[in-house]
Amino acid sequence: MPANRQILLRARPTGPVGPELFETKTTETPPVGEGEVLVRTLYLSIDPTIRGWIERDTYLPRIELGAVVRSAGAAVVVESRNPKFAVGDRVFAMPGWQEYAVLGERDRPTKIPPGIELRDALSVFGVTGMTAYFGLHDIGKPKPGETVVVSGAAGATGSIVGQLARAHGCRAVGIAGGPAKCKWLTEELGFDAAIDYKAEDVSKRLGEACPQGIDVFFDNVGGPILDAALARLALRGRVVLCGAISQYEDLSKAYAPKNYMNLISKRGRMEGFIILDYAARFAEGAMAVGALIAQGKLKHRTTVVDGLEHAPEALMRLFSGDHEGKLMVRVAES
Repeated sequence: MPANRQILLRARPTGPVGPELFETKTTETPPVGEGEVLVRTLYLSIDPTIRGWIERDTYLPRIELGAVVRSAGAAVVVESRNPKFAVGDRVFAMPGWQEYAVLGERDRPTKIPPGIELRDALSVFGVTGMTAYFGLHDIGKPKPGETVVVSGAAGATGSIVGQLARAHGCRAVGIAGGPAKCKWLTEELGFDAAIDYKAEDVSKRLGEACPQGIDVFFDNVGGPILDAALARLALRGRVVLCGAISQYEDLSKAYAPKNYMNLISKRGRMEGFIILDYAARFAEGAMAVGALIAQGKLKHRTTVVDGLEHAPEALMRLFSGDHEGKLMVRVAES
């Protein structure tokens, strides 16, 4: 069995994520039991939810100290004792921050169809794209002609949400950090407007960009930006709570929205969701997203960090905003 390099959780964060929270260890890969497969990790998905998992119980139990950091990823089967999988099959699973992982039925590895690029399997056809698709259409329920605003719009999920809104016949307004990201949204992705939260008054610019109010606000950020959107909500507006990345690093100082009572006067609705609830419908979402890509109506971008050892650095970059589109780590070549 091959030696297995792993990154373990050494300590829990009390603020921003730093390298001191993790340690690297090389160990023997465990034997493959009946019904299991041994996979080699190729790419790791770097997602905001990892920050929650290393600190506290969320929709999954927190990661134990001394355990491999939990993470979704794309991998290839190198040994199989499961008749459903053959050596060479590419799978989407939760291998964690390690080079090799033994997966059983409980881990629910899913084959990646031939012809799908691994980067795409982790982004537009993976959890990222499905989060955008089902969050917008099932929770936000946009109607053609409405205005959809998305925070974290230059990120993996937000950039897809805006394009899905445009394809549905809606106006799309994105909130992102920096002129380069805002230019990308409007000039390449087709957003109707972009707001630079680092240099502009978000509340004022929302009023200018959404003169009739916000019909759907897809929130990836939380905090004051969520508050500004609540203040501009249109009659019967919907708020989709996908994430609150601005708040994750110190929940003891979490920002409480002051404009939530506008939901009452506007007869609005605010609802959160977890994409795992839609796992049985991923094929439906993938087909819809794939059709838009084929028609040239949906573009996506990835930022790839090379080397398992740089996974902690990649997680830090996720919170600093130093990336475009989907952020992932390449552990090995396919």
